[in-house]
Amino acid sequence: MANYKQMADYIIENVGGKENINSVVHCMTRLRFKLKDKDLAHKEKIEAMDEVQGVRYQGGQFQVIIGADVPHVHREIMKQVQLGGRDLQIDDADEEGGSWINRILGGITEIFQPIIPVISGSGMIKALLALLNVFSLLDTESTTYVLISTFADAAFYFLPILLAFTSARKFKTSPYIAAIVTAILIHPNFIGLVGGEAAITYFGMPVRALGYGSSVIPPILITWAQSYIERVVNKYTPNTVKVFLAPMLVILITAPLGLIVFGPLGSIVGDMLFYVFDFFNNEARWVIPVLMGTFTPLFVMTGMHLSFMPVQLTQYATLGYGTLLGPGMLASNLSQAGASFAVALRTKDQKMKALAVSAGTSAIFGISEPALYGVTMKLKRPLWIVMISGGVAGLWAGLTNMRTYASSVAGVTALPVYITEDLSNVFNAIVCIIIALIVSFVLTYLFGVEKVNEKEEVSSTGTLSVAEVTIASPLTGQVVNISEVNDEVFSQNIMGQGIAVMPEDDYVYAPFDGVVKVLFPTKHAIGLESNDGIELMIHVGLETVELDGELFETFISEGDSIKKDDRLIKFNREGISQKGYEIVTPIIVTNSDQFERVNFTTMPQVHHGDTLIDVK
Repeated sequence: MANYKQMADYIIENVGGKENINSVVHCMTRLRFKLKDKDLAHKEKIEAMDEVQGVRYQGGQFQVIIGADVPHVHREIMKQVQLGGRDLQIDDADEEGGSWINRILGGITEIFQPIIPVISGSGMIKALLALLNVFSLLDTESTTYVLISTFADAAFYFLPILLAFTSARKFKTSPYIAAIVTAILIHPNFIGLVGGEAAITYFGMPVRALGYGSSVIPPILITWAQSYIERVVNKYTPNTVKVFLAPMLVILITAPLGLIVFGPLGSIVGDMLFYVFDFFNNEARWVIPVLMGTFTPLFVMTGMHLSFMPVQLTQYATLGYGTLLGPGMLASNLSQAGASFAVALRTKDQKMKALAVSAGTSAIFGISEPALYGVTMKLKRPLWIVMISGGVAGLWAGLTNMRTYASSVAGVTALPVYITEDLSNVFNAIVCIIIALIVSFVLTYLFGVEKVNEKEEVSSTGTLSVAEVTIASPLTGQVVNISEVNDEVFSQNIMGQGIAVMPEDDYVYAPFDGVVKVLFPTKHAIGLESNDGIELMIHVGLETVELDGELFETFISEGDSIKKDDRLIKFNREGISQKGYEIVTPIIVTNSDQFERVNFTTMPQVHHGDTLIDVK
């Protein structure tokens, strides 16, 4: 058994100490830190722990991926850090930086992350009730059945209040006032007015007769509005009467606005989503499960999978069933399991074998991140196979119109949420699981670890034995550790091992003799292959593809032979920086998995032509 206290001690030390932690929460597989200064964290030291599957900085969070043991580690951390209830606090510093899309997605994640366990638990109670009903184990007219149904439905019926509470944490407003204002939407008196024949008005202003039970968008919009109202009220209310006058005014202002403006606006958004789902369900029901089955690994990498939760809950509220997350993610997670088991069977690396078995088992039960970060993404080929097999199994899910009737983790334990009276839906889910497991297992066994096994047969270290080759620096400038690059595709070594240079002149030179394999039309990146078979990508700046070739000039064409020190690209450093783009340049060995080792210079500064990388 892991020593959770020791793990917590080590992680706290290497995120910069207790004083550097603003908040820490956990999901099913990872710790999510909000740090005062992310530069104080030692990412490499944490990643070196055997119990850690990976480390990511995303959406303002420093995330440590652990797996099933994460609640135990979080508990030990909380004992030491003693945040005093700040585990859900969001600090102003966290909102700085990042695109507006990332801020929106991060905000959605922060709002929904705390309620996912209770939604999943309530969903499984619904599934239990369905089992009792199908097998006639409980009389549906009995008070016991009614009570269990109430246990299951309470979280969904009062979902607006839960969302108001977590939204208030996000928007830094009173969660208790937010809960009360939102409770008005589902108060029996208002429900009675909605069900009546008379028009509803508030001082002559019309109030739409809408039911808000299980609603998702309205409570978030209302709480957002409350955050601004509360700031103004608190600013101008005298301190002597603020304790009662401020909340009274906030409720009296926010509640009518919620009923007249923001509630109906949220309802319109929900109606639009209903028509979108209705179109796909009637005209192209295979599209959503195929897309989710294929791209779930990428959504998980970026945290976007949590951003789909409000849409999924809206589906349940409007249609009574879900097709967005459950079927496609079931296909993807079981594909992760199949690929992991194939790696475990094929590899001779005992550490990878043990990790793959553990990660594959977790994926079967719907926890895919250990498999994603520890196995398939690390080996790269299996990740592509997982996406293919997830799409194939997702196609079956779409063509057979698979649906979930409650929220649950997408694994074999979720089968009860597919139960209907004729059991055809759960049968289709079982077939989906079998397709995902078999396709991913077979493809990974045949193609996903082929190079790994070739290397193991050639060398006792499990890698190819080749002569040592040096790669010269293509730029002059300061050397930057790749983990510090503000783009996770590079910093997480997703494309291969690499290093970065902060250039101090405007030219990219050939780092070896070879050929130009790829030259991007936007001229910002180039792919080279050396005569020794080393594949290298040089990416000038971050997000510079958006410049569409402006400020770049090339001296070669795709397919050209090159000699070391040939000029390849000229770029305008000053102009790129003035347009708001980072000029740091990643240099990636894209086939680094084919070599025994790839070492990088330890020099802080390089001149073009100096040795930058050693490959063996």
